[in-house]
Amino acid sequence: MIIRIMYISCKKGMIKALKRNQIIIFAIALMLITAGYLNYTMQSEETAQTSGVVENQEIAGIGDAKLVSSNNISSENTISNNVTSNMNNSIGQNTINNVITNNTTSNNNENSNNVSETSAKVSEDLDRYFTESRLEREKMYSEMLESYQTILASSNISSEQKSSSQNEISNINSQKNAIMIAENLIKNKGFKDVVIFANKGSISVVVRAEKLEEAEIAQIQSIVQRELGVNVENIHISNK
Repeated sequence: MIIRIMYISCKKGMIKALKRNQIIIFAIALMLITAGYLNYTMQSEETAQTSGVVENQEIAGIGDAKLVSSNNISSENTISNNVTSNMNNSIGQNTINNVITNNTTSNNNENSNNVSETSAKVSEDLDRYFTESRLEREKMYSEMLESYQTILASSNISSEQKSSSQNEISNINSQKNAIMIAENLIKNKGFKDVVIFANKGSISVVVRAEKLEEAEIAQIQSIVQRELGVNVENIHISNK
């Protein structure tokens, strides 16, 4: 009985001891949990503050970097635009100058070509005039000679008519020779071309020249008077 009471008493003491130990352990565990929570909370706040400061610094740095980069890009773009504008203006001015120069050169060349073409046309017309005039003169003389030759060949013509025809043929040939000599002498005086027409004692002289000086007219008159045997007042000189 006594042993049982002691057993029960010991058992109750052990139970009380276990309960106290559990309470103490629970209290210690609760304190540890509370301390850990507080420590975690404080570390989290410090980390958040540090992160915020770092983030603000990074954002500020990025903002400055963007601002500087933007300013640099803006300045570079401005310089580039100015350089491009100046180059375009220079190119544009050079293009305008080239167009003006080319147009002026083209106009000058065109005018020069027109003058050359006009000059060539005038020269060609003059060549044709003097050539055709001589041909017409030779044709006239040929027809006159043919007429007189026909008279001489006719048996029904009197001797007097034949003698007159013979004299006319001689005069025509003499005149032709005199005209040819006079033209050559006038050309030797420096004139490019000349043609002489004789009609019943009146002599027409056409000289290829822009103008004739009085001294040149006097030379031509002297040559024609001597070679064709006509008076000065019957000599008519003109230029062409």
